[in-house]
Amino acid sequence: MTPTDWLRAHPQVRTIRVAASDLNGQPRGKRIPTRFAGKVVEEGTRFPLSALNLDIWGEDIDDSPLVFETGDADGVLRPTERGFMPMPWLSAPTGLLPIWMFHEDGRPFDGDPRHALARVVERYKARGLTPVAAVELEFFLIDDSGKSLQVPISPRSGKRRKAAEVLSIRALDAFDEFFTDLYDACEEMDIPADTAISEAGLGQFEINLMHQDDALRAADDAWLFKMLVKGMARRHGFAASFMAKPYEDYAGSGLHVHFSVLDRDGNNIFDDGGPKGSDALRHAIAGCLKAMPDSMLIFAPHANSYDRLVPENHAPTGIAWAYENRTAAIRVPAGNPAARRIEHRVAGGDVNPYLHLAAVLGAALTGIEDGEEPPAPITGNAYALDLPQVPNTWAEAIDAFDRSERMKRIFAPMLIQNLLLTKRQEMHYMAELTPQEQVEIYLDTV
Repeated sequence: MTPTDWLRAHPQVRTIRVAASDLNGQPRGKRIPTRFAGKVVEEGTRFPLSALNLDIWGEDIDDSPLVFETGDADGVLRPTERGFMPMPWLSAPTGLLPIWMFHEDGRPFDGDPRHALARVVERYKARGLTPVAAVELEFFLIDDSGKSLQVPISPRSGKRRKAAEVLSIRALDAFDEFFTDLYDACEEMDIPADTAISEAGLGQFEINLMHQDDALRAADDAWLFKMLVKGMARRHGFAASFMAKPYEDYAGSGLHVHFSVLDRDGNNIFDDGGPKGSDALRHAIAGCLKAMPDSMLIFAPHANSYDRLVPENHAPTGIAWAYENRTAAIRVPAGNPAARRIEHRVAGGDVNPYLHLAAVLGAALTGIEDGEEPPAPITGNAYALDLPQVPNTWAEAIDAFDRSERMKRIFAPMLIQNLLLTKRQEMHYMAELTPQEQVEIYLDTV
């Protein structure tokens, strides 16, 4: 269905939103009356190139060449392949049109994170390969109406259960109306939400999205899902947050990606018919491991992200891989060899899904292209082993990203520069805030 057809089929829609992802994964865009929507569909819309390079507060980057140096010039934003979808968390019927940014002459804008992922996908296509990806997202349901954060009161029982409950049916049923509405909304928005479970944090849950043989669509699904969960929670009277670590005494939220790679004939190149996997699997793992320190600014992009990276707290800190081992940063799940895949477990729930998938898939392809070999897989508890560690501070991650030659093979120079300027500005101003003030900022944004 074309965007125009969608509008005709939904005459009750009175306004639309057009939205693109900035570097922090924040939707930036406009509200437009439906009677003017046709112009956006046919011609696109315009806003400054700098709008996709704002800090977490939505402020301009002080030293950005996109602002005063170039007159704060406009880009042209055009609809993505996704087309219109409803926004079920709003009371008035509304259509959402995802867009991405181009220059006036039609060139992709290198500072757009969706274009960053498209660059990586094109590298795969040039080799006759197609990445297949599925995302698992953890999030918290939070009552933020008081001075301190706590789990919401269950609409079902009227009680507030202040305990973590791993794989608890009771915890899921306590918020049954929310999850029922959430799954209905996923159907309306064509987001392939699969299994939901309760997790180890206070009021923490995880929902898996089904795998896609279109990495851009997989990232779209994750970006839209985060928007939906936060909006739907507010409709139910509480907050939902993907921030990495809202509670000091409980595990944080991660965003794990499972991926494999298909050749031109649709065969999984990680499958060798047995439990170990192919040479290509090892090469991809090696690429991911070698890029991991330099990628931490993508996997842990905020001040709060580093509170999650604590040993023995369900967040990988050692650079290692293993078969069927969730303490390792890279896990190769067991099962049917035809479904042999890599699970990348490092990122927090607060990441930008486009940059995250670009970093993971780009690193894997570098390993495949260079025929790199990983160290031997570990066994046992990764936290108890003497392993090289990921950067454990924001400043170290920024410096590693800045120095990295591997990141230059994945991301355009403009995006690298913009992200560094953004994160250095955020780090400067975050240092002036208390931990509580930082949580208030991250709770709704990431």
